[in-house]
Amino acid sequence: PVLDTEDAWVSVEGPVSIVELALEQKRIHYPLVEHQFVLCTVLYAIMRLSLKGVKPLSLFDSKGRNAFFKDLTSIQLLPSGDMDPNVLSIRQQFLLKVVSAAVQTLCSSQKDREVSEEDYFPFEKGKNWPTLAADLAQYLQISEDLVRRHYVCELYSYGIDHLGEE
Repeated sequence: PVLDTEDAWVSVEGPVSIVELALEQKRIHYPLVEHQFVLCTVLYAIMRLSLKGVKPLSLFDSKGRNAFFKDLTSIQLLPSGDMDPNVLSIRQQFLLKVVSAAVQTLCSSQKDREVSEEDYFPFEKGKNWPTLAADLAQYLQISEDLVRRHYVCELYSYGIDHLGEE
């Protein structure tokens, strides 16, 4: 981009401006940033919902695992559309665990009538974990419908029929 500056600022001496520093930075490889975002979301879900026995790196194939340790400006080979069925199965189990844990957390917080969902997750107002799991399913190449169906089944099994009908 071309930055217009006034003549008075051109003769100023001192450290380089932050705008010039930003323009000198290498461009990031956006798909690699998305890949990192998926890992961060997975780790946050594991931590927030207290999921046990989940190995986050097992959700990615060897190309995906290698890409995590590269510079964000480098162009890396990311996983292609063809995935190992075992990895897809592990991903599916993980997403279903997230949905089940979210419904269980919601149900246990609603049983304590004094504690609302916003009080239980104070920094996550409006955070809908099952919706997040469905969004994450797109990145992990899992059917969103499968995740949504599991969510409805979980709602019915915990007796929250009015939400299941919606």
